[in-house]
Amino acid sequence: MTFEIWTIYIATVLAMMSTPGPSQLLMLSNSGTHGFRRALSTAAGDLTANALQMLAAGLGLAAIIATSTTALGMIKWAGVVYLIWLGLRMIRRATPDDPAIGGTKKAVSLGTLWMQGFITSAANPKAVVFFAALFPQFISADHAFWPQFLILSATYIVMDGAFLTLYGLGASWVAKHFKGSAKVWIDRLGGGFMIGAAIMLGLKSVTQN
Repeated sequence: MTFEIWTIYIATVLAMMSTPGPSQLLMLSNSGTHGFRRALSTAAGDLTANALQMLAAGLGLAAIIATSTTALGMIKWAGVVYLIWLGLRMIRRATPDDPAIGGTKKAVSLGTLWMQGFITSAANPKAVVFFAALFPQFISADHAFWPQFLILSATYIVMDGAFLTLYGLGASWVAKHFKGSAKVWIDRLGGGFMIGAAIMLGLKSVTQN
């Protein structure tokens, strides 16, 4: 793979990431609600799922997953239902901080935040097919496959991580500057983002079937 091909790949990925998807909306929600540092676990979960999907594509499993329509649908809709449940629960629990009880809420575990990010990304198993279709466009048959594959995969993960970080920092900054009743609306908006992520996943499932 030449440097020119690699830069074209970066431009292609930038174009694809220019519109927020379910994972970005989830990062906005968790960063605004739980803080940027804790929301990094959500980003880590998303990137872990991406890495596994890329590995599956590289190992030639895309065709198997593409033909397993029943399992594909079950995973997809389980993720949709999970996100809607999380969003509704977040909206229901959005209440002003009470100084009399320390003004704090029970912290969500980092493992839970990681799992949310992982499930949101893994709920789109057709991503394996996407990576299997994308990567060959930039891989040269004149060079070893795996080094090129690793470069493309690492580039994608770094770029995706950078986008998630920017979304998270923005949401965290907004949340820190709003307190009381305004914070309640921030939490409710976060729940709305999560439900929006679920709707996006659901719409993708319908249009792809």
